[in-house]
Amino acid sequence: VYDGERLLVGVVAYDREPDRVVARIRQRDRVMDRSGFGGQPSFAGDDAIALLFDPFHDHRNGVVLATNPNGAEFDALLTDEGREFNVDWRGVWEVAATRTAEGWSAEFEIPLRTLRYPVVRGESVWGLNVFRMIRRKNEEVLWRSWSRENEGFQRVSRAGHLRGLVDLPEPGINLEMKPYVLAGARQERGLTGDLPTDGDFDTGLDLKTEPIPGLVLDVTLNTDFAQVEVDDAQVNLTRFDLFFPEKRDFFLENAGIFEFGLPQNPFGPPPFLLFFSRRIGIGADGEVPILGGARLTGRAGGQTLGFMNVLTDETTSDPVTNFAVARVKRDVGGSAYVGLMATDRRSSEGWNTAVGVDGSFWLGPLNLQAFAARTASKGPGGDDEAFRVALDYTGDRFGGFAQFFEIGPDIEARSGFITRTDIRRSELFLRYTPRPDLPGVRKITIFSGGNYQTRTDNVFQDYSVGPNVTLEFESGDQISGSFNRGETRLDEGFTLADSVPIPAGRTSTDNWRVSFTSSPSRAVSASAAYARSDFFEGTLTSLSGTLSASPTPSLTASLTQQHDRVRVPGGGFTVDITRARLGYAFSTKLFANLLVQYNRFEGTLSTNLRVNFIHRPGSDLFLVFTEERGTERRLWDVADRGTVVKLTYLQRF
Repeated sequence: VYDGERLLVGVVAYDREPDRVVARIRQRDRVMDRSGFGGQPSFAGDDAIALLFDPFHDHRNGVVLATNPNGAEFDALLTDEGREFNVDWRGVWEVAATRTAEGWSAEFEIPLRTLRYPVVRGESVWGLNVFRMIRRKNEEVLWRSWSRENEGFQRVSRAGHLRGLVDLPEPGINLEMKPYVLAGARQERGLTGDLPTDGDFDTGLDLKTEPIPGLVLDVTLNTDFAQVEVDDAQVNLTRFDLFFPEKRDFFLENAGIFEFGLPQNPFGPPPFLLFFSRRIGIGADGEVPILGGARLTGRAGGQTLGFMNVLTDETTSDPVTNFAVARVKRDVGGSAYVGLMATDRRSSEGWNTAVGVDGSFWLGPLNLQAFAARTASKGPGGDDEAFRVALDYTGDRFGGFAQFFEIGPDIEARSGFITRTDIRRSELFLRYTPRPDLPGVRKITIFSGGNYQTRTDNVFQDYSVGPNVTLEFESGDQISGSFNRGETRLDEGFTLADSVPIPAGRTSTDNWRVSFTSSPSRAVSASAAYARSDFFEGTLTSLSGTLSASPTPSLTASLTQQHDRVRVPGGGFTVDITRARLGYAFSTKLFANLLVQYNRFEGTLSTNLRVNFIHRPGSDLFLVFTEERGTERRLWDVADRGTVVKLTYLQRF
């Protein structure tokens, strides 16, 4: 039902055994997540309900709102039929839930202005889908489009139709103002060993408006991201840059619009992204102040549009820099698109511009994707091209994926992310998924294939080929094993982890891996993996494990240990990273999260405590404490420490 301001949705989740309904999550943004391989929507460890709305009925993009029997809130954006599932987006809405004798029920109250919709005289037709998880059975229930043939919740074009929305109010300018006030103190150890204290007081403002129905304009002044959780500790065991995901609010809404290139995979960083928002406001020496910025994103007719301009301040290592991005995607047919993207980065030190075209086309269950891009820079170098073509087929029993891409030797996208230049890479993977009549076994996935990579002059660089077998049980537990044969060629030597020299040459990369993951439906769950690889004429042995517990809906805890042992002719070292997380939800509006990380290799101990009180929808009070210990003298010495209190207040006009 609806009125002039809000849409109300009531859900009754019937269950024959209501006492066995699983509900251990109370904290916001934990009910769902991205799946490990395809990045598609997947539920966490609870019974849950998710709603999908496609207000523009464009059959491509949607808003996802989800909850569990505790009334925990989750929201996300789906872009291009699930190509991007943005779990970090945050909307303004409310939900309440309760356990009943018939199972459980929930009521959603969603302001119409949160959903963004076109102005239509008479009746509006929206896309709608409903997704349910019955966790103890590991059972997924979908109202519309359930099929194992490349369908599912992420396929917005297969959603049902919501009719009866008549004469919805015109949104007008739909203005939102969100000022913040921040106060804090910071200590950072100087060269002389002293630890002075610097106070901080700041204010800023975020504005959001809808100049045209469906197009959202975001303006930020004196932007601050003090409330963002710190990155997970990593040690680089490759010769390429590490990749850290975006977590800052301003860059997250409609972030999928700006995706262009080769997305990240579970086994490593993305090979090529024309735009990567962490290039803005994060420099080689840490945070770079953002003076201001604006973004215009959304839908206009048959187009998906995205424009962004951000200006960053001068630091000791970075000049004042302007970042500009433009993105246009034109609908083609039912769910395909062709697109254009351009980025530009300019400062007193020079400029870099990148332009690309791309497209995605559905031919029944077969998805064809392609892009071509070119970059240009001031001065010598930086002028080159990249392109890709890929085919993806996903069925119940059989599946396949093939792609070819090339990244030129001189290409340089300073607003993006490129793992490696001067490569040509071919990939082919095939999948067979039988469902044998074996006790407790749901399915077996046999995944096999490989890749072959050369330089653009066709000189060999790498190859890898081998199978992976995964057993999925009815309980939700999984066991996997893989073996790969491979080789790599180093044209130049490098220093591994800044400590061990690796000479040029050709070497084996054969590896095998076994892993186990228990069902998240249990109050205590675990995962573990062991791998051994040929590694630059030596060996790399990796052991990792995570133990998670949710004894009550309020308390969650996890302990992760990562152990890597490197032994090569030039030397060796051992990397141990321990990560402990503790969360406590006082209610669905007040929660605290503690992250403690110990990096034995680098001799650092870091702590991040965040307390978040949602004092009204869209408005927060944050208390954040961060500390890093570990200096050249000893581990326990404080390297830096900071405390911040930040208050935001959302006002809608």
